[in-house]
Amino acid sequence: MNLELLESFGQNYPEEADGTLDCISMALTCTFNRWGTLLAVGCNDGRIVIWDFLTRGIAKIISAHIHPVCSLCWSRDGHKLVSASTDNIVSLWDVLSGDCDQRFRFPSPILKVQFHPRDQNRVLVCPMKSAPVMLTLSDSKHVVLPVDDDSDLNVVASFDRRGEYIYTGNAKGKILVLKTDHQELVASFRVTTGTSNTTAIKSIEFARKGSCFLINTADRIIRVYDGREILTCGRDGEPEPMQKLQDLVNRTPWKKCCFSGDGEYIVAGSARQHALYIWEKSIGNLVKILHGTRGELLLDVAWHPVRPIIASISSGVVSIWAQNQVENWSAFAPDFKELDENVEYEERESEFDIEDEDKSEPEQTGADAAEDEEVDVTSVDPIAAFCSSDEELEDAKALLYLPIAPEVEDPEENPYGPPPDTVQISIAEDGTGSEKKRQAMSDGSQPLKKKPKTTTVELQGVPVDEVHPLLGVKGDGKSKKKQAGRPKGSKGKERDSPFKPKIYKGDRGLPLEGAVKGKVQAELGQPLTEAGGFMGQEVSSLPLLLKSALL
Repeated sequence: MNLELLESFGQNYPEEADGTLDCISMALTCTFNRWGTLLAVGCNDGRIVIWDFLTRGIAKIISAHIHPVCSLCWSRDGHKLVSASTDNIVSLWDVLSGDCDQRFRFPSPILKVQFHPRDQNRVLVCPMKSAPVMLTLSDSKHVVLPVDDDSDLNVVASFDRRGEYIYTGNAKGKILVLKTDHQELVASFRVTTGTSNTTAIKSIEFARKGSCFLINTADRIIRVYDGREILTCGRDGEPEPMQKLQDLVNRTPWKKCCFSGDGEYIVAGSARQHALYIWEKSIGNLVKILHGTRGELLLDVAWHPVRPIIASISSGVVSIWAQNQVENWSAFAPDFKELDENVEYEERESEFDIEDEDKSEPEQTGADAAEDEEVDVTSVDPIAAFCSSDEELEDAKALLYLPIAPEVEDPEENPYGPPPDTVQISIAEDGTGSEKKRQAMSDGSQPLKKKPKTTTVELQGVPVDEVHPLLGVKGDGKSKKKQAGRPKGSKGKERDSPFKPKIYKGDRGLPLEGAVKGKVQAELGQPLTEAGGFMGQEVSSLPLLLKSALL
Protein backbone atom coordinates (compact mmCIF):
# COMPACT_ATOMS: atom_id res chain seq x y z
CA MET A 1 0.00 0.00 0.00
CA ASN A 2 1.49 3.32 -1.07
CA LEU A 3 0.29 5.92 1.42
CA GLU A 4 1.48 8.79 -0.75
CA LEU A 5 -1.10 7.87 -3.41
CA LEU A 6 -3.90 8.01 -0.82
CA GLU A 7 -3.37 11.70 -0.15
CA SER A 8 -6.28 13.52 -1.75
CA PHE A 9 -6.07 17.03 -3.15
CA GLY A 10 -9.28 18.10 -1.44
CA GLN A 11 -10.36 18.01 2.19
CA ASN A 12 -8.72 15.52 4.53
CA TYR A 13 -11.63 14.54 6.75
CA PRO A 14 -14.40 11.91 6.45
CA GLU A 15 -17.70 12.85 4.86
CA GLU A 16 -20.02 9.83 5.13
CA ALA A 17 -20.67 6.54 6.89
CA ASP A 18 -18.61 3.60 5.63
CA GLY A 19 -20.19 0.60 7.35
CA THR A 20 -20.02 -0.85 10.86
CA LEU A 21 -17.98 -3.43 12.77
CA ASP A 22 -20.08 -5.92 14.72
CA CYS A 23 -18.11 -7.20 17.71
CA ILE A 24 -20.77 -9.82 18.68
CA SER A 25 -20.96 -8.23 22.13
CA MET A 26 -21.51 -4.57 23.10
CA ALA A 27 -18.54 -2.33 22.26
CA LEU A 28 -17.59 0.36 24.80
CA THR A 29 -14.19 1.76 23.82
CA CYS A 30 -11.80 1.56 20.86
CA THR A 31 -8.28 2.61 19.92
CA PHE A 32 -6.04 2.31 16.84
CA ASN A 33 -2.46 1.13 16.96
CA ARG A 34 0.26 3.55 15.86
CA TRP A 35 -0.07 2.67 12.16
CA GLY A 36 -3.83 2.25 11.97
CA THR A 37 -3.59 -1.36 10.79
CA LEU A 38 -5.26 -2.84 13.90
CA LEU A 39 -8.24 -1.57 15.91
CA ALA A 40 -8.71 -2.83 19.48
CA VAL A 41 -12.29 -2.72 20.81
CA GLY A 42 -13.17 -3.22 24.49
CA CYS A 43 -16.52 -4.91 25.05
CA ASN A 44 -19.22 -5.12 27.68
CA ASP A 45 -18.54 -8.80 28.45
CA GLY A 46 -14.86 -8.15 29.23
CA ARG A 47 -13.45 -9.22 25.87
CA ILE A 48 -10.99 -7.32 23.69
CA VAL A 49 -11.73 -7.74 19.97
CA ILE A 50 -8.82 -6.86 17.67
CA TRP A 51 -9.86 -6.01 14.10
CA ASP A 52 -7.63 -6.09 11.05
CA PHE A 53 -8.65 -2.68 9.74
CA LEU A 54 -7.56 -3.29 6.14
CA THR A 55 -9.69 -6.40 5.67
CA ARG A 56 -12.34 -5.32 8.23
CA GLY A 57 -12.19 -8.79 9.80
CA ILE A 58 -11.64 -9.98 13.37
CA ALA A 59 -7.97 -10.92 13.81
CA LYS A 60 -8.07 -11.93 17.49
CA ILE A 61 -10.38 -12.11 20.50
CA ILE A 62 -8.85 -11.90 23.98
CA SER A 63 -11.04 -12.96 26.92
CA ALA A 64 -9.49 -10.26 29.05
CA HIS A 65 -11.80 -9.40 31.95
CA ILE A 66 -15.00 -10.54 33.60
CA HIS A 67 -16.43 -7.03 33.86
CA PRO A 68 -16.71 -4.41 31.06
CA VAL A 69 -13.54 -2.99 29.51
CA CYS A 70 -13.50 0.78 30.04
CA SER A 71 -10.09 1.85 28.64
CA LEU A 72 -7.47 0.52 26.19
CA CYS A 73 -4.05 1.64 24.93
CA TRP A 74 -1.46 0.15 22.53
CA SER A 75 2.25 0.12 23.19
CA ARG A 76 4.51 1.92 20.74
CA ASP A 77 5.64 -1.23 18.89
CA GLY A 78 2.14 -2.76 18.94
CA HIS A 79 3.17 -5.95 20.76
CA LYS A 80 1.51 -5.04 24.08
CA LEU A 81 -1.94 -3.83 25.02
CA VAL A 82 -2.96 -2.40 28.39
CA SER A 83 -6.61 -2.57 29.45
CA ALA A 84 -8.73 -1.47 32.40
CA SER A 85 -12.08 -2.88 33.49
CA THR A 86 -14.83 -1.63 35.76
CA ASP A 87 -13.76 -4.03 38.53
CA ASN A 88 -10.68 -1.81 39.18
CA ILE A 89 -8.15 -4.12 37.47
CA VAL A 90 -5.47 -3.00 34.99
CA SER A 91 -4.03 -5.81 32.84
CA LEU A 92 -1.07 -6.01 30.44
CA TRP A 93 -1.55 -8.30 27.40
CA ASP A 94 0.74 -9.86 24.84
CA VAL A 95 -1.11 -9.25 21.58
CA LEU A 96 0.38 -12.16 19.59
CA SER A 97 -0.22 -14.88 22.17
CA GLY A 98 -3.22 -13.33 23.94
CA ASP A 99 -1.63 -14.06 27.34
CA CYS A 100 -1.84 -11.75 30.34
CA ASP A 101 1.63 -10.65 31.49
CA GLN A 102 0.72 -8.61 34.57
CA ARG A 103 -2.25 -7.41 36.59
CA PHE A 104 -2.67 -4.46 38.91
CA ARG A 105 -5.59 -4.19 41.35
CA PHE A 106 -6.68 -0.68 42.34
CA PRO A 107 -9.01 0.38 45.18
CA SER A 108 -11.18 2.60 42.95
CA PRO A 109 -12.49 2.42 39.35
CA ILE A 110 -10.11 3.28 36.49
CA LEU A 111 -11.09 6.09 34.13
CA LYS A 112 -8.11 5.91 31.75
CA VAL A 113 -4.90 3.97 31.04
CA GLN A 114 -2.12 5.17 28.71
CA PHE A 115 1.23 3.73 27.66
CA HIS A 116 4.24 6.02 27.68
CA PRO A 117 4.70 7.10 24.02
CA ARG A 118 8.39 6.09 23.97
CA ASP A 119 8.99 3.90 27.05
CA GLN A 120 6.94 0.68 27.11
CA ASN A 121 7.91 0.09 30.74
CA ARG A 122 5.67 2.88 32.06
CA VAL A 123 1.88 3.16 32.15
CA LEU A 124 -0.18 6.14 33.32
CA VAL A 125 -3.37 5.26 35.23
CA CYS A 126 -6.15 7.68 36.23
CA PRO A 127 -8.16 6.15 39.12
CA MET A 128 -11.47 7.69 40.15
CA LYS A 129 -11.32 10.10 43.14
CA SER A 130 -7.53 9.74 43.28
CA ALA A 131 -4.35 11.36 42.06
CA PRO A 132 -2.95 9.85 38.82
CA VAL A 133 -0.58 6.92 39.22
CA MET A 134 2.41 5.99 37.03
CA LEU A 135 3.19 2.25 36.97
CA THR A 136 6.62 0.77 36.28
CA LEU A 137 6.04 -2.65 34.73
CA SER A 138 9.53 -4.12 35.23
CA ASP A 139 9.44 -3.97 39.04
CA SER A 140 5.63 -3.56 39.54
CA LYS A 141 6.14 -0.33 41.46
CA HIS A 142 4.00 2.79 41.26
CA VAL A 143 4.40 6.53 41.81
CA VAL A 144 1.51 8.80 42.82
CA LEU A 145 1.73 12.09 40.93
CA PRO A 146 1.51 15.36 42.88
CA VAL A 147 -1.74 17.32 42.59
CA ASP A 148 -2.56 20.97 43.13
CA ASP A 149 -5.29 20.58 45.75
CA ASP A 150 -5.57 17.47 47.91
CA SER A 151 -9.26 18.11 48.56
CA ASP A 152 -10.05 17.93 44.84
CA LEU A 153 -9.10 14.53 43.44
CA ASN A 154 -11.19 14.51 40.23
CA VAL A 155 -7.98 14.55 38.20
CA VAL A 156 -7.37 13.62 34.55
CA ALA A 157 -3.88 13.15 33.15
CA SER A 158 -2.08 12.49 29.87
CA PHE A 159 1.45 12.09 28.51
CA ASP A 160 2.51 14.64 25.93
CA ARG A 161 3.40 13.53 22.39
CA ARG A 162 6.88 12.23 23.27
CA GLY A 163 6.27 11.42 26.93
CA GLU A 164 8.66 14.05 28.30
CA TYR A 165 5.91 15.72 30.36
CA ILE A 166 2.67 14.70 32.06
CA TYR A 167 -0.25 17.14 31.95
CA THR A 168 -2.84 16.89 34.75
CA GLY A 169 -6.11 18.79 35.16
CA ASN A 170 -8.56 18.93 38.07
CA ALA A 171 -12.18 19.94 38.66
CA LYS A 172 -11.14 23.52 39.47
CA GLY A 173 -9.61 24.12 36.05
CA LYS A 174 -5.97 23.93 37.17
CA ILE A 175 -3.50 22.40 34.69
CA LEU A 176 -0.15 21.14 36.00
CA VAL A 177 2.79 20.18 33.75
CA LEU A 178 5.10 17.65 35.43
CA LYS A 179 8.44 16.30 34.27
CA THR A 180 7.90 12.58 33.65
CA ASP A 181 11.18 11.33 35.12
CA HIS A 182 11.19 13.22 38.43
CA GLN A 183 7.58 14.46 38.69
CA GLU A 184 8.81 18.04 39.12
CA LEU A 185 6.36 20.89 38.48
CA VAL A 186 7.51 22.70 35.33
CA ALA A 187 4.51 24.87 34.42
CA SER A 188 0.92 25.49 35.49
CA PHE A 189 -2.05 27.63 34.53
CA ARG A 190 -5.77 27.87 35.19
CA VAL A 191 -8.55 27.56 32.62
CA THR A 192 -11.10 30.33 33.22
CA THR A 193 -14.43 31.13 31.60
CA GLY A 194 -13.92 34.77 30.65
CA THR A 195 -14.05 36.07 34.22
CA SER A 196 -12.50 34.56 37.33
CA ASN A 197 -14.90 31.60 37.23
CA THR A 198 -13.21 28.25 36.72
CA THR A 199 -14.43 25.15 34.93
CA ALA A 200 -13.72 21.46 35.46
CA ILE A 201 -11.27 19.67 33.15
CA LYS A 202 -12.86 16.60 31.53
CA SER A 203 -10.02 15.38 29.30
CA ILE A 204 -6.63 16.34 27.81
CA GLU A 205 -5.69 15.07 24.32
CA PHE A 206 -2.45 15.58 22.34
CA ALA A 207 -1.93 15.66 18.58
CA ARG A 208 0.23 12.97 16.97
CA LYS A 209 2.16 15.64 15.07
CA GLY A 210 3.16 19.09 16.25
CA SER A 211 3.05 20.49 19.78
CA CYS A 212 -0.68 21.26 20.08
CA PHE A 213 -3.08 19.77 22.61
CA LEU A 214 -6.74 20.30 23.45
CA ILE A 215 -8.61 20.54 26.75
CA ASN A 216 -12.25 19.47 26.99
CA THR A 217 -13.93 21.34 29.85
CA ALA A 218 -17.30 21.27 31.57
CA ASP A 219 -18.28 24.67 30.11
CA ARG A 220 -18.73 22.92 26.71
CA ILE A 221 -15.76 24.69 25.11
CA ILE A 222 -12.78 22.88 23.56
CA ARG A 223 -9.61 24.95 24.00
CA VAL A 224 -6.56 24.31 21.82
CA TYR A 225 -3.14 25.29 23.22
CA ASP A 226 0.45 25.22 21.98
CA GLY A 227 2.61 23.11 24.32
CA ARG A 228 5.70 25.24 23.68
CA GLU A 229 3.90 28.36 24.87
CA ILE A 230 2.76 26.58 28.04
CA LEU A 231 6.34 25.64 28.94
CA THR A 232 7.53 29.18 28.18
CA CYS A 233 4.95 30.77 30.51
CA GLY A 234 6.15 28.64 33.44
CA ARG A 235 4.32 28.37 36.76
CA ASP A 236 1.04 30.24 37.21
CA GLY A 237 1.21 31.47 33.64
CA GLU A 238 -1.70 32.88 31.64
CA PRO A 239 -1.43 31.40 28.15
CA GLU A 240 -4.11 32.22 25.61
CA PRO A 241 -5.69 29.34 23.70
CA MET A 242 -5.05 29.17 19.95
CA GLN A 243 -8.69 28.26 19.30
CA LYS A 244 -11.95 27.98 21.22
CA LEU A 245 -14.30 25.45 19.62
CA GLN A 246 -17.94 25.11 20.64
CA ASP A 247 -21.47 24.58 19.37
CA LEU A 248 -23.02 28.01 19.92
CA VAL A 249 -26.48 26.98 18.69
CA ASN A 250 -27.19 23.84 20.69
CA ARG A 251 -24.62 24.31 23.50
CA THR A 252 -23.55 20.69 23.06
CA PRO A 253 -21.46 19.03 25.79
CA TRP A 254 -18.62 16.89 24.44
CA LYS A 255 -18.14 13.23 25.31
CA LYS A 256 -14.79 12.60 23.57
CA CYS A 257 -12.42 14.78 21.52
CA CYS A 258 -9.31 13.94 19.51
CA PHE A 259 -7.01 15.23 16.75
CA SER A 260 -6.72 13.90 13.22
CA GLY A 261 -3.62 11.92 12.27
CA ASP A 262 -1.87 14.98 10.79
CA GLY A 263 -3.07 17.26 13.61
CA GLU A 264 -4.89 19.61 11.22
CA TYR A 265 -8.45 18.71 12.25
CA ILE A 266 -10.26 18.15 15.54
CA VAL A 267 -13.28 15.88 15.99
CA ALA A 268 -15.61 16.02 19.00
CA GLY A 269 -18.39 13.58 19.79
CA SER A 270 -21.61 14.92 21.28
CA ALA A 271 -22.65 13.66 24.73
CA ARG A 272 -26.35 14.01 23.78
CA GLN A 273 -26.57 12.11 20.49
CA HIS A 274 -24.52 10.23 17.90
CA ALA A 275 -23.09 13.30 16.16
CA LEU A 276 -19.48 14.13 15.26
CA TYR A 277 -18.35 17.73 14.83
CA ILE A 278 -15.16 18.34 12.80
CA TRP A 279 -13.23 21.64 12.95
CA GLU A 280 -10.18 22.83 11.06
CA LYS A 281 -7.56 23.62 13.70
CA SER A 282 -5.73 26.46 11.95
CA ILE A 283 -8.87 28.54 11.23
CA GLY A 284 -11.26 27.22 13.89
CA ASN A 285 -14.23 26.87 11.53
CA LEU A 286 -16.68 23.98 11.64
CA VAL A 287 -16.25 22.03 8.38
CA LYS A 288 -18.50 18.99 8.86
CA ILE A 289 -21.14 17.43 11.11
CA LEU A 290 -21.59 13.66 10.81
CA HIS A 291 -24.94 12.39 12.11
CA GLY A 292 -25.40 8.79 13.21
CA THR A 293 -28.59 6.97 14.10
CA ARG A 294 -31.07 9.20 15.89
CA GLY A 295 -31.57 8.43 19.56
CA GLU A 296 -28.23 6.67 20.11
CA LEU A 297 -25.67 7.93 22.63
CA LEU A 298 -22.00 8.20 21.73
CA LEU A 299 -19.45 6.34 23.87
CA ASP A 300 -16.07 6.77 22.18
CA VAL A 301 -14.36 8.35 19.14
CA ALA A 302 -10.99 7.51 17.54
CA TRP A 303 -9.38 9.06 14.44
CA HIS A 304 -7.21 6.86 12.20
CA PRO A 305 -3.50 7.80 12.63
CA VAL A 306 -2.78 8.03 8.88
CA ARG A 307 -5.99 8.25 6.86
CA PRO A 308 -9.12 10.45 7.05
CA ILE A 309 -11.17 7.76 8.82
CA ILE A 310 -13.04 8.01 12.14
CA ALA A 311 -14.31 5.14 14.30
CA SER A 312 -17.15 5.94 16.71
CA ILE A 313 -19.05 3.73 19.15
CA SER A 314 -22.75 4.02 19.95
CA SER A 315 -25.25 1.39 21.13
CA GLY A 316 -22.47 -1.19 21.27
CA VAL A 317 -21.62 -0.95 17.53
CA VAL A 318 -18.46 0.52 15.98
CA SER A 319 -19.34 2.89 13.11
CA ILE A 320 -16.73 3.80 10.47
CA TRP A 321 -16.74 7.22 8.77
CA ALA A 322 -14.65 7.81 5.65
CA GLN A 323 -14.38 9.79 2.43
CA ASN A 324 -16.35 8.91 -0.66
CA GLN A 325 -13.66 7.60 -3.01
CA VAL A 326 -14.67 8.13 -6.65
CA GLU A 327 -12.52 6.20 -9.11
CA ASN A 328 -11.66 8.23 -12.21
CA TRP A 329 -9.81 5.90 -14.54
CA SER A 330 -9.47 8.46 -17.32
CA ALA A 331 -7.17 10.58 -15.15
CA PHE A 332 -4.46 7.93 -14.79
CA ALA A 333 -2.57 8.94 -17.96
CA PRO A 334 -2.89 11.98 -20.25
CA ASP A 335 -3.33 9.86 -23.39
CA PHE A 336 -5.73 7.39 -21.77
CA LYS A 337 -8.99 6.95 -23.68
CA GLU A 338 -12.19 5.33 -22.47
CA LEU A 339 -13.66 2.94 -25.04
CA ASP A 340 -17.32 2.01 -25.32
CA GLU A 341 -16.49 -1.20 -27.19
CA ASN A 342 -13.41 -3.22 -28.12
CA VAL A 343 -11.25 -1.83 -30.90
CA GLU A 344 -8.90 -3.96 -32.96
CA TYR A 345 -5.32 -2.87 -32.36
CA GLU A 346 -3.11 -2.24 -35.39
CA GLU A 347 0.41 -3.38 -34.75
CA ARG A 348 3.29 -1.34 -36.16
CA GLU A 349 5.87 -3.22 -38.18
CA SER A 350 8.77 -2.89 -35.72
CA GLU A 351 6.77 -2.58 -32.47
CA PHE A 352 7.62 -5.98 -30.97
CA ASP A 353 11.07 -6.44 -32.53
CA ILE A 354 13.96 -7.00 -30.13
CA GLU A 355 16.07 -4.51 -32.04
CA ASP A 356 14.76 -1.95 -34.48
CA GLU A 357 16.84 -2.35 -37.62
CA ASP A 358 15.74 0.92 -39.21
CA LYS A 359 16.40 3.07 -36.14
CA SER A 360 19.53 5.19 -36.25
CA GLU A 361 21.57 5.41 -33.02
CA PRO A 362 21.73 9.01 -31.78
CA GLU A 363 24.35 10.21 -29.36
CA GLN A 364 23.42 9.59 -25.69
CA THR A 365 22.99 12.93 -23.99
CA GLY A 366 20.93 14.11 -21.06
CA ALA A 367 17.95 11.87 -20.26
CA ASP A 368 19.10 9.06 -22.56
CA ALA A 369 22.39 8.80 -20.71
CA ALA A 370 20.56 8.63 -17.38
CA GLU A 371 18.74 5.51 -18.54
CA ASP A 372 21.96 3.51 -18.43
CA GLU A 373 22.50 4.32 -14.75
CA GLU A 374 21.89 1.53 -12.29
CA VAL A 375 18.65 1.92 -10.34
CA ASP A 376 18.42 0.77 -6.70
CA VAL A 377 15.33 -1.43 -6.42
CA THR A 378 16.25 -3.34 -3.24
CA SER A 379 16.35 -0.69 -0.50
CA VAL A 380 12.96 0.40 0.87
CA ASP A 381 12.41 4.02 1.79
CA PRO A 382 10.64 4.55 5.13
CA ILE A 383 7.06 5.79 4.92
CA ALA A 384 6.95 9.33 6.29
CA ALA A 385 3.53 8.84 7.87
CA PHE A 386 4.87 5.98 10.02
CA CYS A 387 7.93 7.89 11.31
CA SER A 388 8.09 10.57 13.98
CA SER A 389 9.67 13.93 13.26
CA ASP A 390 12.77 13.01 15.29
CA GLU A 391 13.14 9.58 13.67
CA GLU A 392 14.47 8.63 10.25
CA LEU A 393 13.73 4.89 10.24
CA GLU A 394 10.69 2.77 10.94
CA ASP A 395 10.51 0.33 13.85
CA ALA A 396 11.69 -3.02 12.44
CA LYS A 397 10.11 -5.00 15.30
CA ALA A 398 6.70 -3.36 15.01
CA LEU A 399 3.61 -5.55 14.97
CA LEU A 400 1.55 -4.27 12.04
CA TYR A 401 -0.70 -7.28 11.41
CA LEU A 402 -1.86 -10.39 13.21
CA PRO A 403 -1.71 -13.85 11.62
CA ILE A 404 -5.15 -15.39 11.24
CA ALA A 405 -5.44 -19.18 11.42
CA PRO A 406 -7.74 -20.68 8.78
CA GLU A 407 -10.94 -22.29 10.06
CA VAL A 408 -11.06 -25.98 9.10
CA GLU A 409 -14.55 -27.43 9.38
CA ASP A 410 -13.67 -31.16 9.43
CA PRO A 411 -9.98 -31.58 10.24
CA GLU A 412 -8.47 -34.97 9.58
CA GLU A 413 -7.20 -36.86 12.59
CA ASN A 414 -3.40 -36.76 12.47
CA PRO A 415 -3.04 -36.84 8.65
CA TYR A 416 0.78 -36.85 8.59
CA GLY A 417 1.53 -38.66 11.86
CA PRO A 418 2.20 -42.34 12.62
CA PRO A 419 -0.59 -44.96 12.34
CA PRO A 420 -3.17 -45.04 15.18
CA ASP A 421 -1.85 -48.41 16.43
CA THR A 422 1.61 -47.05 17.22
CA VAL A 423 0.07 -44.01 18.92
CA GLN A 424 -1.98 -46.25 21.22
CA ILE A 425 1.09 -48.36 22.08
CA SER A 426 3.15 -45.26 22.92
CA ILE A 427 0.35 -43.91 25.10
CA ALA A 428 0.14 -47.22 26.98
CA GLU A 429 3.91 -47.18 27.54
CA ASP A 430 3.87 -43.65 28.92
CA GLY A 431 1.65 -44.77 31.79
CA THR A 432 -0.14 -42.44 34.13
CA GLY A 433 2.10 -39.50 33.34
CA SER A 434 0.44 -38.89 30.00
CA GLU A 435 -3.03 -39.78 31.26
CA LYS A 436 -3.64 -36.21 32.38
CA LYS A 437 -2.44 -34.80 29.05
CA ARG A 438 -4.67 -37.20 27.14
CA GLN A 439 -7.62 -36.30 29.34
CA ALA A 440 -6.96 -32.60 28.79
CA MET A 441 -6.81 -33.13 25.05
CA SER A 442 -10.06 -35.12 25.06
CA ASP A 443 -11.76 -32.43 27.13
CA GLY A 444 -10.83 -29.87 24.48
CA SER A 445 -9.16 -27.58 27.00
CA GLN A 446 -5.69 -26.14 26.51
CA PRO A 447 -2.84 -26.86 28.93
CA LEU A 448 -2.72 -24.60 31.96
CA LYS A 449 -0.94 -21.31 31.32
CA LYS A 450 1.29 -19.54 33.78
CA LYS A 451 -0.74 -17.40 36.13
CA PRO A 452 0.09 -13.69 35.70
CA LYS A 453 1.53 -11.76 38.60
CA THR A 454 -1.10 -9.62 40.36
CA THR A 455 0.02 -6.50 42.23
CA THR A 456 -2.30 -4.65 44.60
CA VAL A 457 -1.82 -0.89 44.40
CA GLU A 458 -2.61 0.76 47.73
CA LEU A 459 -3.66 4.41 47.60
CA GLN A 460 -4.20 6.49 50.73
CA GLY A 461 -7.55 8.16 51.37
CA VAL A 462 -9.30 6.75 48.31
CA PRO A 463 -12.99 5.77 48.77
CA VAL A 464 -13.53 2.07 48.16
CA ASP A 465 -17.29 2.12 47.39
CA GLU A 466 -17.00 4.13 44.17
CA VAL A 467 -18.82 2.82 41.08
CA HIS A 468 -17.51 3.36 37.56
CA PRO A 469 -19.48 5.92 35.47
CA LEU A 470 -20.23 3.19 32.90
CA LEU A 471 -22.17 1.26 35.54
CA GLY A 472 -24.32 4.17 36.73
CA VAL A 473 -24.62 6.04 40.02
CA LYS A 474 -24.09 4.57 43.47
CA GLY A 475 -27.76 3.93 44.15
CA ASP A 476 -28.38 1.50 41.34
CA GLY A 477 -24.76 0.44 40.92
CA LYS A 478 -25.37 -3.07 42.17
CA SER A 479 -28.22 -3.78 39.79
CA LYS A 480 -26.34 -2.34 36.82
CA LYS A 481 -23.19 -4.24 37.68
CA LYS A 482 -24.99 -7.56 37.40
CA GLN A 483 -26.21 -6.71 33.92
CA ALA A 484 -22.91 -5.30 32.66
CA GLY A 485 -20.46 -8.14 33.35
CA ARG A 486 -20.20 -11.51 31.72
CA PRO A 487 -23.07 -13.77 32.90
CA LYS A 488 -22.45 -15.90 35.97
CA GLY A 489 -23.73 -18.99 34.19
CA SER A 490 -21.99 -20.84 31.42
CA LYS A 491 -23.04 -18.46 28.63
CA GLY A 492 -19.72 -16.66 28.34
CA LYS A 493 -17.65 -19.80 28.86
CA GLU A 494 -19.46 -21.74 26.17
CA ARG A 495 -18.45 -19.11 23.64
CA ASP A 496 -14.79 -19.45 24.56
CA SER A 497 -14.68 -23.27 24.31
CA PRO A 498 -17.95 -24.80 23.11
CA PHE A 499 -16.66 -28.36 23.58
CA LYS A 500 -15.61 -27.98 27.20
CA PRO A 501 -17.72 -30.14 29.54
CA LYS A 502 -19.36 -28.57 32.54
CA ILE A 503 -17.97 -29.32 35.98
CA TYR A 504 -20.37 -30.57 38.64
CA LYS A 505 -19.58 -30.03 42.29
CA GLY A 506 -20.80 -31.85 45.40
CA ASP A 507 -23.08 -34.88 45.51
CA ARG A 508 -25.59 -33.23 43.21
CA GLY A 509 -24.55 -34.34 39.76
CA LEU A 510 -27.36 -32.28 38.20
CA PRO A 511 -27.51 -28.53 37.60
CA LEU A 512 -30.86 -26.75 37.54
CA GLU A 513 -30.92 -26.39 33.77
CA GLY A 514 -29.73 -29.93 33.02
CA ALA A 515 -33.04 -31.62 32.19
CA VAL A 516 -31.50 -33.59 29.33
CA LYS A 517 -28.59 -34.69 31.47
CA GLY A 518 -30.94 -35.81 34.24
CA LYS A 519 -32.75 -38.01 31.76
CA VAL A 520 -29.50 -39.62 30.63
CA GLN A 521 -28.44 -40.12 34.24
CA ALA A 522 -31.76 -41.75 35.17
CA GLU A 523 -31.61 -44.15 32.23
CA LEU A 524 -28.10 -45.31 33.02
CA GLY A 525 -28.64 -45.38 36.78
CA GLN A 526 -25.15 -44.00 37.45
CA PRO A 527 -24.29 -40.72 39.18
CA LEU A 528 -22.25 -38.05 37.44
CA THR A 529 -18.86 -37.32 39.01
CA GLU A 530 -17.03 -34.00 39.27
CA ALA A 531 -14.99 -34.70 36.16
CA GLY A 532 -18.14 -34.89 34.05
CA GLY A 533 -17.85 -38.68 33.45
CA PHE A 534 -19.48 -41.81 34.81
CA MET A 535 -17.57 -43.15 37.86
CA GLY A 536 -14.09 -42.76 36.44
CA GLN A 537 -15.11 -43.29 32.82
CA GLU A 538 -13.92 -40.54 30.44
CA VAL A 539 -16.37 -38.43 28.47
CA SER A 540 -14.44 -39.09 25.27
CA SER A 541 -15.09 -42.85 25.48
CA LEU A 542 -18.88 -42.49 25.62
CA PRO A 543 -21.02 -42.88 22.52
CA LEU A 544 -21.25 -39.80 20.37
CA LEU A 545 -24.97 -39.24 20.99
CA LEU A 546 -24.56 -39.43 24.76
CA LYS A 547 -21.54 -37.09 24.68
CA SER A 548 -23.44 -34.47 22.70
CA ALA A 549 -26.30 -34.67 25.19
CA LEU A 550 -23.88 -34.08 28.06
CA LEU A 551 -22.27 -31.11 26.38
